[in-house]
Amino acid sequence: MSEPRDLSARITVLITADEIAARNHALAGEIVAALGRAPLIVPVLKGSFIFAADLLRALHEAGAAPDMDFITLSSYGAETTSRGEVTIVRDTEVPVAGRDVLLVDDILESGRTLAFAKDLMIARGANSVASCVLLHKQGKQVVDIAPDFKGFDCPDRFVIGYGMDVGHAYRQLPFVGYIEE
Repeated sequence: MSEPRDLSARITVLITADEIAARNHALAGEIVAALGRAPLIVPVLKGSFIFAADLLRALHEAGAAPDMDFITLSSYGAETTSRGEVTIVRDTEVPVAGRDVLLVDDILESGRTLAFAKDLMIARGANSVASCVLLHKQGKQVVDIAPDFKGFDCPDRFVIGYGMDVGHAYRQLPFVGYIEE
Protein backbone atom coordinates (compact mmCIF):
# COMPACT_ATOMS: atom_id res chain seq x y z
CA MET A 1 0.00 0.00 0.00
CA SER A 2 1.35 3.44 -0.90
CA GLU A 3 1.86 6.25 1.57
CA PRO A 4 -0.87 8.90 1.82
CA ARG A 5 -0.06 12.09 -0.08
CA ASP A 6 0.55 15.36 1.69
CA LEU A 7 -2.40 17.43 0.52
CA SER A 8 -1.57 20.37 2.77
CA ALA A 9 0.21 22.32 0.02
CA ARG A 10 -1.08 25.82 -0.50
CA ILE A 11 -3.02 25.91 -3.76
CA THR A 12 -4.09 29.03 -5.61
CA VAL A 13 -7.29 28.69 -7.65
CA LEU A 14 -7.00 29.97 -11.23
CA ILE A 15 -10.35 28.80 -12.61
CA THR A 16 -13.25 27.85 -10.35
CA ALA A 17 -15.50 24.83 -10.76
CA ASP A 18 -18.41 27.13 -11.64
CA GLU A 19 -16.39 28.91 -14.34
CA ILE A 20 -15.37 25.55 -15.82
CA ALA A 21 -18.97 24.27 -15.82
CA ALA A 22 -20.25 27.40 -17.57
CA ARG A 23 -17.51 27.23 -20.19
CA ASN A 24 -18.15 23.51 -20.82
CA HIS A 25 -21.77 24.28 -21.69
CA ALA A 26 -20.71 27.08 -24.03
CA LEU A 27 -18.10 24.82 -25.66
CA ALA A 28 -20.72 22.11 -26.19
CA GLY A 29 -22.89 24.57 -28.11
CA GLU A 30 -19.93 25.66 -30.24
CA ILE A 31 -18.95 22.05 -30.96
CA VAL A 32 -22.46 20.96 -31.96
CA ALA A 33 -22.80 24.00 -34.24
CA ALA A 34 -19.49 23.21 -35.95
CA LEU A 35 -19.34 19.40 -35.95
CA GLY A 36 -22.94 18.28 -35.77
CA ARG A 37 -24.55 15.87 -33.36
CA ALA A 38 -22.43 12.73 -33.79
CA PRO A 39 -18.66 13.29 -33.78
CA LEU A 40 -16.31 10.66 -32.43
CA ILE A 41 -14.91 12.12 -29.21
CA VAL A 42 -11.36 10.95 -28.42
CA PRO A 43 -10.07 12.21 -25.08
CA VAL A 44 -6.31 12.19 -24.66
CA LEU A 45 -5.76 10.51 -21.31
CA LYS A 46 -4.97 10.84 -18.52
CA GLY A 47 -5.23 14.55 -17.86
CA SER A 48 -8.40 15.18 -19.88
CA PHE A 49 -10.61 12.53 -18.28
CA ILE A 50 -12.63 14.86 -16.02
CA PHE A 51 -12.91 17.58 -18.67
CA ALA A 52 -13.96 15.00 -21.27
CA ALA A 53 -16.63 13.51 -18.99
CA ASP A 54 -18.12 16.91 -18.18
CA LEU A 55 -17.91 18.00 -21.82
CA LEU A 56 -19.65 14.80 -22.95
CA ARG A 57 -22.54 15.47 -20.55
CA ALA A 58 -22.72 19.08 -21.79
CA LEU A 59 -22.77 17.81 -25.39
CA HIS A 60 -25.71 15.56 -24.49
CA GLU A 61 -27.55 18.54 -23.01
CA ALA A 62 -26.81 20.45 -26.25
CA GLY A 63 -28.55 17.72 -28.27
CA ALA A 64 -25.52 15.71 -29.41
CA ALA A 65 -25.14 11.93 -29.36
CA PRO A 66 -21.41 11.45 -29.87
CA ASP A 67 -19.50 8.19 -29.91
CA MET A 68 -16.43 7.98 -27.68
CA ASP A 69 -13.11 6.18 -27.51
CA PHE A 70 -9.88 6.95 -25.69
CA ILE A 71 -6.18 7.26 -26.40
CA THR A 72 -3.47 7.50 -23.78
CA LEU A 73 -0.40 9.44 -24.85
CA SER A 74 2.60 10.41 -22.78
CA SER A 75 5.13 13.19 -23.17
CA TYR A 76 5.67 14.06 -19.50
CA GLY A 77 5.86 10.83 -17.48
CA ALA A 78 6.13 11.94 -13.85
CA GLU A 79 8.03 15.12 -14.77
CA THR A 80 6.79 18.71 -14.93
CA THR A 81 8.33 19.37 -18.35
CA SER A 82 7.81 17.49 -21.60
CA ARG A 83 10.44 14.95 -22.61
CA GLY A 84 10.00 16.07 -26.21
CA GLU A 85 8.69 12.81 -27.62
CA VAL A 86 5.16 11.42 -27.58
CA THR A 87 4.45 7.75 -27.04
CA ILE A 88 1.20 5.78 -27.31
CA VAL A 89 0.48 4.12 -23.98
CA ARG A 90 -3.04 2.92 -24.93
CA ASP A 91 -4.49 3.16 -28.41
CA THR A 92 -8.05 3.69 -29.63
CA GLU A 93 -10.20 0.68 -30.42
CA VAL A 94 -12.94 2.26 -32.56
CA PRO A 95 -12.08 2.70 -36.26
CA VAL A 96 -11.73 6.39 -37.12
CA ALA A 97 -11.78 6.08 -40.92
CA GLY A 98 -14.50 8.27 -42.41
CA ARG A 99 -15.40 9.77 -39.01
CA ASP A 100 -15.40 13.37 -37.80
CA VAL A 101 -13.09 13.19 -34.78
CA LEU A 102 -12.88 15.64 -31.89
CA LEU A 103 -9.71 15.26 -29.84
CA VAL A 104 -10.19 16.45 -26.25
CA ASP A 105 -7.11 17.36 -24.23
CA ASP A 106 -6.51 19.08 -20.93
CA ILE A 107 -3.85 21.56 -22.00
CA LEU A 108 -2.14 22.76 -25.14
CA GLU A 109 1.38 23.75 -24.19
CA SER A 110 4.19 22.49 -26.44
CA GLY A 111 1.65 21.19 -28.96
CA ARG A 112 3.51 17.91 -29.44
CA THR A 113 0.82 15.66 -27.98
CA LEU A 114 -2.09 17.26 -29.81
CA ALA A 115 -0.21 17.40 -33.13
CA PHE A 116 0.79 13.74 -32.73
CA ALA A 117 -2.82 12.71 -32.02
CA LYS A 118 -4.18 14.79 -34.90
CA ASP A 119 -1.65 13.39 -37.37
CA LEU A 120 -2.44 9.86 -36.15
CA MET A 121 -6.20 10.29 -36.71
CA ILE A 122 -5.63 11.79 -40.17
CA ALA A 123 -3.28 8.92 -41.10
CA ARG A 124 -6.00 6.49 -40.04
CA GLY A 125 -8.45 8.07 -42.48
CA ALA A 126 -10.56 10.36 -40.30
CA ASN A 127 -12.88 12.54 -42.38
CA SER A 128 -11.94 15.54 -40.23
CA VAL A 129 -10.05 16.11 -36.99
CA ALA A 130 -10.79 19.01 -34.66
CA SER A 131 -9.40 19.67 -31.21
CA CYS A 132 -10.83 20.98 -27.96
CA VAL A 133 -8.57 21.89 -25.06
CA LEU A 134 -9.51 23.08 -21.63
CA LEU A 135 -6.40 25.28 -21.32
CA HIS A 136 -4.11 26.94 -23.84
CA LYS A 137 -0.67 28.18 -22.74
CA GLN A 138 0.15 30.59 -25.51
CA GLY A 139 3.78 31.26 -26.27
CA LYS A 140 4.93 27.81 -25.10
CA GLN A 141 4.31 25.91 -28.31
CA VAL A 142 7.10 24.24 -30.26
CA VAL A 143 4.65 22.79 -32.81
CA ASP A 144 2.43 24.96 -35.02
CA ILE A 145 -1.05 23.88 -33.96
CA ALA A 146 -4.03 25.83 -32.66
CA PRO A 147 -7.05 24.43 -30.85
CA ASP A 148 -10.35 24.54 -32.71
CA PHE A 149 -12.17 24.96 -29.39
CA LYS A 150 -10.63 26.35 -26.20
CA GLY A 151 -11.87 26.65 -22.66
CA PHE A 152 -9.45 29.20 -21.22
CA ASP A 153 -6.08 30.81 -21.76
CA CYS A 154 -3.60 29.66 -19.14
CA PRO A 155 -0.75 31.58 -17.54
CA ASP A 156 2.76 30.15 -17.67
CA ARG A 157 2.40 28.05 -14.52
CA PHE A 158 2.37 24.32 -13.89
CA VAL A 159 -1.33 23.75 -13.22
CA ILE A 160 -3.11 21.03 -11.30
CA GLY A 161 -6.67 19.93 -10.66
CA TYR A 162 -9.65 19.04 -12.80
CA GLY A 163 -7.80 15.93 -14.00
CA MET A 164 -4.31 17.46 -14.21
CA ASP A 165 -1.65 16.30 -11.82
CA VAL A 166 1.85 16.62 -10.51
CA GLY A 167 3.40 13.24 -9.73
CA HIS A 168 -0.09 11.68 -10.01
CA ALA A 169 -1.54 13.88 -7.24
CA TYR A 170 -4.28 16.55 -7.22
CA ARG A 171 -6.30 15.24 -10.21
CA GLN A 172 -9.42 15.14 -8.00
CA LEU A 173 -9.61 18.89 -7.39
CA PRO A 174 -12.80 20.42 -8.91
CA PHE A 175 -10.94 23.54 -10.06
CA VAL A 176 -7.72 24.45 -11.92
CA GLY A 177 -4.99 25.88 -9.77
CA TYR A 178 -1.31 25.83 -8.97
CA ILE A 179 0.80 25.03 -5.94
CA GLU A 180 2.41 28.06 -4.38
CA GLU A 181 6.12 27.63 -3.77
